[in-house]
Amino acid sequence: MNLHRLDLVSLSLFNLVVRAGSISKGAALANLAVGAASKRISDLEGAVGSSLLERHSRGVTLSVAGQALYDHAQRILHDVDRLAADLSDYASGMVGIVRLWANTSAITQFLPSEIAAFTEANPGIRIELEEQNSREIVLALLDGRADLGIFADRTPALGIHLTDYRVDRLVLVMPRTHPLAARRSICFEEALEYDFVSLSKGTSLAERMQVEAEALGRHLKLRIRVRSFDAMCQMVAAGMGVAVLPSLAVHALVRSLNLRQVALKDAWAERRLLIGMRDPAGVPRHARLLVDHLCHADTGR
Repeated sequence: MNLHRLDLVSLSLFNLVVRAGSISKGAALANLAVGAASKRISDLEGAVGSSLLERHSRGVTLSVAGQALYDHAQRILHDVDRLAADLSDYASGMVGIVRLWANTSAITQFLPSEIAAFTEANPGIRIELEEQNSREIVLALLDGRADLGIFADRTPALGIHLTDYRVDRLVLVMPRTHPLAARRSICFEEALEYDFVSLSKGTSLAERMQVEAEALGRHLKLRIRVRSFDAMCQMVAAGMGVAVLPSLAVHALVRSLNLRQVALKDAWAERRLLIGMRDPAGVPRHARLLVDHLCHADTGR
């Protein structure tokens, strides 16, 4: 096997042939003559040392070796596309790119205005923002998919350098007709008498509620799990239960759906959001600038 004979044009053609199901259709997509495409595939098989395609009257299918190559080729071509995009940015004056992963609370409550202010002051730095749950953010930092992450405290983060970002105040959201709606504040234990609407299993907020209920020796009566704060509020408005949510994140939704939010007295209801990075010394300067901006953006609040 001589991997040095592999080239990107042939890998791209191979991908197109597999997706199209025939060499002739793949050649057309690659703007190549059928003969030229067929020779490239044959040369690719020679370089790999194994048959990649099984030819049939109706087209082609992957051999075992072909499936392995196809899986790797997709990742290689994706990385090449990303490389091309990054280099294009640098050619047009881009100083750097920061891959920032953040949980829903941070994105909903704080990041839009703070990122807008940062990019206005630093037009050469592009921020690629991805919304994920806290556990996935930590994993992305550890394996290098993210430069910076913003996630909730209590998330296992061994090997991650942590900096305080914001305080996320959790409240109990309910219909205005609910028996607890007249209260100014409430202990979480009192709310456990009622059905709950929750985020998906595995999110930091869902896990926090479960842990606190178990610490009280109580059972959390989960009626339904959904994937967003918006959906949670919609379910609460429909009478499916009460919900624990970040106050600022759902303020507009609570008003528009005629809901009520009641403060939680429990200490854990003041949740810390953290900025994480794998190695502060290895973080690029443009990412460090963003961290400094985010940490100081709260001074004017």
